[in-house]
Amino acid sequence: MSDMIRNSEAVVLLNKGGGRLLKSGGAWIFDNEIAGVSGDFEDGDIVEINDFDGYFLGYGYINTKSKIRVRLMSRHKDEPVTEELLERRVRDAWEYRKSVIDTSSCRLIFGEADFLPGLTVDKFEDVLVVESLALGIDRLKVLIIDLCKKVLSEDGINIRGVYERSDAKVRELEGLERHKGFIGESFDTKVQIIENDVKYIVDVENGQKTGFFLDQKNNRAAISRFCKGKDVLDCFTHTGSFGLNAARAGAKSVLSVDASDTAIGLAEENAKLNGLEDIVSYQVADVFELLPEQVKSGRKYDVVILDPPAFTKNRASVKNATKGYREINIQGLKLVKNGGFLATCSCSHFMTPELFTKTIAEAARTAHKRLRQVEFRTQAPDHPILWAADESYYLKFYIFQVVDEI
Repeated sequence: MSDMIRNSEAVVLLNKGGGRLLKSGGAWIFDNEIAGVSGDFEDGDIVEINDFDGYFLGYGYINTKSKIRVRLMSRHKDEPVTEELLERRVRDAWEYRKSVIDTSSCRLIFGEADFLPGLTVDKFEDVLVVESLALGIDRLKVLIIDLCKKVLSEDGINIRGVYERSDAKVRELEGLERHKGFIGESFDTKVQIIENDVKYIVDVENGQKTGFFLDQKNNRAAISRFCKGKDVLDCFTHTGSFGLNAARAGAKSVLSVDASDTAIGLAEENAKLNGLEDIVSYQVADVFELLPEQVKSGRKYDVVILDPPAFTKNRASVKNATKGYREINIQGLKLVKNGGFLATCSCSHFMTPELFTKTIAEAARTAHKRLRQVEFRTQAPDHPILWAADESYYLKFYIFQVVDEI
């Protein structure tokens, strides 16, 4: 399998002042940081990276079609990219997950934060779902998946199937086609998992992203203690996870809302799976339209949960995204009873913690509400935030007590 690794003789020479992100601990070199490339190579090959003065900086894979021209794989001259190096990365990633989280279902590989840039691998019980977003790692994905199977089998975990969800639009920026399908034998793509004692059917073929948002695992548990005996509104529910955690914690009623018929259908299936269908009701609706309607009708809830998709996936759309976050938080705050709780989050990397905090504060002023911060949280630790790799920090999650202005 190691013949998948194409180490070229090519050397990338940075221009003077180039490689600032790389030198501060990051993994990316952009096209405008490169003075030139000597030697033959094909896109996707592993190349050597040298500073403007010839000083060795590392090995990484190159793609001339991408603005992220080189992604770093190793910083050590005596550690070229080999199967042994990749196995060590996989093994380190698994040992880390075993230390920090329930691994029955978890993110096994988180791209740059696990020093395997461009690759995501999620483990749902005995199924793996892989997403490859860059050409160089795309060539290595089958080898890395085989190494994942090897490492997991040493702990008695036998993977029965692998599904690829490399269907994100961002692949086109790498000159890659969007793709989904089985890697190896086919299997039933609806996989049952248990998280926080709640059962779910995860549709790894048709669900959003890899089928389930594992990054909110601890945040879903965190809202549970506020929900016993309460009326809860769960917005952007996807397959029902926050609402089901609330119901499992003893909520009196839960209304879970999503614009997707498919997601709501699966959420209803998940409610029945847990015997919670009498507590949770579901509605297919646009949250931006529903919230003002509920405010106008005078409806109030003890707990409101806002878990929207990323409204912005690039810097150019941040301004419009900010308006979206502000609007749903204004309406959500108006729906919370005095003394109740709001859980609100952003999963966009480009919505910085500072901007998100500012946006919520503006929403509170507009809604004439005062906020007591209960908790600030980020993504679960199986999605580690690697300092110096800003792209690994994306999820911001607040729990507030909401009180009327005095």
